[in-house]
Amino acid sequence: MLKITGINKGIVIDHITEGLGYKIFKELKLHKVPNKTALILNVESNKLGKKDIIKIDNTIDLNLEVLGLIDPDLTITIIDGGQIIEKKKIELPKEVTGILTCKNPRCITTVEKVENTSFYLVDADTKEYRCEFCNTRAKM
Repeated sequence: MLKITGINKGIVIDHITEGLGYKIFKELKLHKVPNKTALILNVESNKLGKKDIIKIDNTIDLNLEVLGLIDPDLTITIIDGGQIIEKKKIELPKEVTGILTCKNPRCITTVEKVENTSFYLVDADTKEYRCEFCNTRAKM
């Protein structure tokens, strides 16, 4: 039996949709943090059937926009002294900057390599974002 112990101080990213844990781990660059970090895949869940979990053995800054884009239904739990001190529910961000890129090859953001372009949510059901400059769909 696999046993992952609790953490005294840190962050648990929980209720990750099955199969998205690795993508979140990679996008947040958690392989580069100096802390012990556990990526747990295919965990039994009463609510989801199966889920992924990430445990980080210390507090770090997390990019909530990236988390919201990948899986807006996950939960972040902050732990200190072995106790839960805060739970955050993530939502799909209304606007994102510096994460997405424009699909339009003629857009100024593509031609000039504009950094930190903003994209605005136009359809929450399909997670569709559009470029602030040319209104073309974004890609992650």
